[in-house]
Amino acid sequence: MPHRVDEGLAGTMKRVAASLKTAEIPFALGGSFAVYAHGGHSSDHDVDFLIREQDKERALQELAKVGFQTEEPPEDWLVKVYEDNRMVDLIYRPVETPVTDETLADTERISVEAIYMPVLSATQLMIHKLLSYSQHHCDFAQGLPVARSLREQIDWARVRRETAKSPYAEAFLVLLDRLDVVSLEPDEGKA
Repeated sequence: MPHRVDEGLAGTMKRVAASLKTAEIPFALGGSFAVYAHGGHSSDHDVDFLIREQDKERALQELAKVGFQTEEPPEDWLVKVYEDNRMVDLIYRPVETPVTDETLADTERISVEAIYMPVLSATQLMIHKLLSYSQHHCDFAQGLPVARSLREQIDWARVRRETAKSPYAEAFLVLLDRLDVVSLEPDEGKA
């Protein structure tokens, strides 16, 4: 059975994307809606967009102009906008790494609910998911459906390289190998 998204949240996502496009603020759709855009399994409780930190104030101003409520929470890696009770995160430093022009170039232009927008690549989505795991949050049950549903679109060698310092990512990749979701080839660069 295909996954359906919350129509109200999808409408909010489209209005934010259209406003950012109109204001010529570079962005990429991330999180569960990006997984959905790639045809994967996702849950949708909010919308995530990646923006550069230098664009956060202008993004908040532009979105406030079109009726969104804005919030600058104490966390120093995102700002938020709301439409009714629907939340949109504007993330400028996911997994402790600043969003750069290169981050925003690692996208595909995809029609999401009938509006074309840059969507973070499946590979980058998986990297962000794995690097978000820590001793305080390590719910592999959220990552498994994403890995299974997007596995053919993901550059697993790149995921492995870019998450090599995380023991949580390594454990997740071993789990994927043991479950026959993806095969982990031995790293030729290791002795």
